[in-house]
Amino acid sequence: MLWYEDEVRQLETKLNAQSPATDRVVFYGSSSIRLWTSLAQDFPNLNTLNLGFGGSTLAACAWFFKRLVVPAAPRSVLFYAGDNDLGDGRHPEEVYLFFRAVAEQMHQFLPGVPLSYLTIKISPARWHLADKIRSTNAFITEEIAKCPDFKTVDMTTPLLGPAGRPKKEFFESDGLHLSPAGYRVWQQTLKARNDIF
Repeated sequence: MLWYEDEVRQLETKLNAQSPATDRVVFYGSSSIRLWTSLAQDFPNLNTLNLGFGGSTLAACAWFFKRLVVPAAPRSVLFYAGDNDLGDGRHPEEVYLFFRAVAEQMHQFLPGVPLSYLTIKISPARWHLADKIRSTNAFITEEIAKCPDFKTVDMTTPLLGPAGRPKKEFFESDGLHLSPAGYRVWQQTLKARNDIF
């Protein structure tokens, strides 16, 4: 986890520099969150806080949860991670266990705070992992069904075309990260849910 330290410290500094708030909607997770630079503009009526850090795995998000999410005192948490774990060769069952570690910390340190799990996207660069992504999303969704304060938000399907493959216009040229058009789809998907914010 050491190679995340610099970025995590920067996020801690950013958090400490802000005045205390009780209505923050925290977006937490990997680079798909970190690179959502239009977050404040996309949700102008919310006090959003971006706590994404690049290249992070779901395992890393569990590891740094107490340092980043708990001090933010969120009103709600929107969480995206797991993409990089599978890209690193982890199995769906392992990623599910990492999610369990996040869920346990939510229950322990932020009881009653809603968490929305944004399902792992299927990108052109990771098309070969599509079955593992679906399995991971299914395992985590099944776990979330047991937690009254948690919800699953399908962020995977809206990025797929009619043939079930990821639409290239929703991704950057690396085939992995979302393009501005992809983030618009995510924004619209979240805004269509009236049970999150």
